Amino acid sequence: MILKTQKLLCLFLIIFSISGSVYSQQEKGIQPLKEILKAISKQHNVQFNYIEEEVSVIKLKPPVRTLALTEKLEYLEAKTTLEFEIINTKYIAVSSKKVSVAAIPQPNDTILPIDLSEIKIERYLTTGMSKNIDGTFTVNPKKFGILPGLIEPDALQTMQQIPGIYSADQTISNINVRSGTHDQNLFLWNGIRMFQTGHFFGLISAFNPSLAQKINISKNGSSAFYGESISSVIDISSVFDGIENSNYGVSSNLISAEFNAKVKTSKKSSFQISGRRSFTDLASSPTYDSYFDRVFQNTMIKDLSTNQNINYKTDEKFYFYDFTAQYQQKIGYRTELIVDAIGINNALKITQSDDSRSRKSDLEQQNFGGSLTLKTKWTERMHTKVSGYASYYNLDATNEAIENDQVLSQQNRVFDYGWRLENKHILSENLTFNNGYQYNEIGVTSRELVNNPQFGRKVKEVLRMHALVLETEYKNNDGNLFLKAGLRNNYIEDFSRFIIEPRLQFNFSLSKKLNIEVLGEQKSQVTSQIIDMQQDFLGIEKRRWTLANDENIPIQRSRQVSLGFSYKDRNWLVTVDNYYKKVKGIYSPSQAFQNQLEFMRINGDYSVIGSEVLVQRNLKHFYTWLSYGLSNSEYTFSETLPQEFANNFQIVHTVSWAGIYEWKNLKVALGSKWHSGRPETSPSTSNLDFSIPSRPQIIYSSPNNRNMSDFFEVNLSANYSWVLSPKSSLQFGVSVLNILNRTNIVNRYYRVNATNESIESVNTVALRRTPNLSVRYAF
Repeated sequence: MILKTQKLLCLFLIIFSISGSVYSQQEKGIQPLKEILKAISKQHNVQFNYIEEEVSVIKLKPPVRTLALTEKLEYLEAKTTLEFEIINTKYIAVSSKKVSVAAIPQPNDTILPIDLSEIKIERYLTTGMSKNIDGTFTVNPKKFGILPGLIEPDALQTMQQIPGIYSADQTISNINVRSGTHDQNLFLWNGIRMFQTGHFFGLISAFNPSLAQKINISKNGSSAFYGESISSVIDISSVFDGIENSNYGVSSNLISAEFNAKVKTSKKSSFQISGRRSFTDLASSPTYDSYFDRVFQNTMIKDLSTNQNINYKTDEKFYFYDFTAQYQQKIGYRTELIVDAIGINNALKITQSDDSRSRKSDLEQQNFGGSLTLKTKWTERMHTKVSGYASYYNLDATNEAIENDQVLSQQNRVFDYGWRLENKHILSENLTFNNGYQYNEIGVTSRELVNNPQFGRKVKEVLRMHALVLETEYKNNDGNLFLKAGLRNNYIEDFSRFIIEPRLQFNFSLSKKLNIEVLGEQKSQVTSQIIDMQQDFLGIEKRRWTLANDENIPIQRSRQVSLGFSYKDRNWLVTVDNYYKKVKGIYSPSQAFQNQLEFMRINGDYSVIGSEVLVQRNLKHFYTWLSYGLSNSEYTFSETLPQEFANNFQIVHTVSWAGIYEWKNLKVALGSKWHSGRPETSPSTSNLDFSIPSRPQIIYSSPNNRNMSDFFEVNLSANYSWVLSPKSSLQFGVSVLNILNRTNIVNRYYRVNATNESIESVNTVALRRTPNLSVRYAF
């Protein structure tokens, strides 16, 4: 019965999407701006340089052919949100006008409504970063300016500059959004869900920064087309709206080298490829040494029982690589085919030896994925996209103990695949209706094998899910009101359970400078990362993916609402966001407890209420900003005493500042981060509990009874670009993290010292002073 219903549902959606073409008629005389520019180029023997995504979405009536070149440019400026700057007799630069609210197209210019990605606030924090009318944030790497400590537009480092997004332990494999855990975020690369997001076990983004075309980030009020996430959504796309000319790039820093190439194979097709590999297994650098000390502290490379330098020789080889490939093909005028592939790998090999023995251990972490997308533009008012995807994640470790002959092998695998149907119906200039269907099947396998004593365990779980999506967008003629309301109806086949999730985005201009924003959502997810033992997977990547079973591991569900204001004039930007978030069904092993709750398996909730403020001042070549975050987040576990206590990832006060100078080809950024310390659970007494003589225990205070010391660091970045020709450039960059070399403790737990039967604390320290250099050649 269920399968029959699904088939009928799919048939209904397909018929509905095709029927939309009945009322769609293309207005005569309207042409894509890109085609208009080609005609002007041919007639006047000039070349336009522009960002593809800024031009491809615009359609209007072309200027009269007999007009002079300057008159045509004036006409295009008046009818669009673009500026046309004549560089010389041959080259003309096209860029977005620096305005807070995009101009509303005139009725005679275009039949398309304002695109959802319409920018409400340009240069949010830095050039190339903006806040959109629907509450999302967009990073355009090709236009990216500079941020303190960064020399390239790293997607996951960049998003941590947004108020409310941070990493409690300074890694990008543990990004916290409003007190959520990293696994509660949804990471997509060209529609492929990514289960691994970092290289160097969390210090470097796994996504090639030279490749991304657009990065969309949502903290709240995400589209109903996004599921399987109760926190933020990070959607990375490398797809261009048109077929671009061939371009290439190579670059290197003190950790890795990379290349990317986009080859235009014909007028209607292109091929794009990229690759990056570290040379850390061949040569070391000050950057590598700093990263190594940060990642491998308190792991088996340092003796996990004492955290002292081990008394035998240890040799390690570590490297990472990633690659992507994309094929883009226009099929006729209306259809486009896109094929994507991505691969990410981290590999560590350790050899430990003394005078008589030698043991080898290794760890490998991988994520491979692929997708196929077919987009059809039936008419100007009716679009359809069908896509299929697959993602494979593998974490594999073998630990050979040098103290004995024990060998422990562990593995965690995830295979996720599915397909999606999305339809867009432009009902009028003001109203758009979107609908779709999504199918997803995800399987998780965990395996452990020990030779002495002999033990083996393998667990495999599979869930199948369906989702029906309905979404409506409305914008009024004055351009001062935007409303998007969506509904996602999930059906989990294995639990025979429906979960309905409403979504809301609302933006209203109280005046030309002041806007009010209301965002709301309900979301759910069935996947999570848990820690069984702190020593798992060599103590380096301790988390493993698992699935909800609707029993002891429940489906996680969240609801969130926020009220925000933004004030924008020519030189000032002030934003304020107030929010409330409630998450139910969390499983305690997913929260990384290292106190009396470490070995408990209980369910609970957490709630967080907070405010985020950003003040930004723009001058001619210099701009500066200051952000502040206030958050109060608490767990509720009915089986603990007390039942309510601070969230492990709560940071009550957060302050960030940056000063950025951009002049011609020079960019310099200096900034600082300060936040109050994370919660920790201290022993209530220095004495141990000897109730079990062979296993003395620590007597703890109430969970998360106090905070660690404050975190503070100052970071610097600078880069300079040389334009070698209209198609080639050379860029040199330098960055220094933690200039003051301050010791920042980002985690602390306590353990028993078996030698003297005492309690000792174990601290995890953030990166020391870390320099880096980069050079990039694009042509």
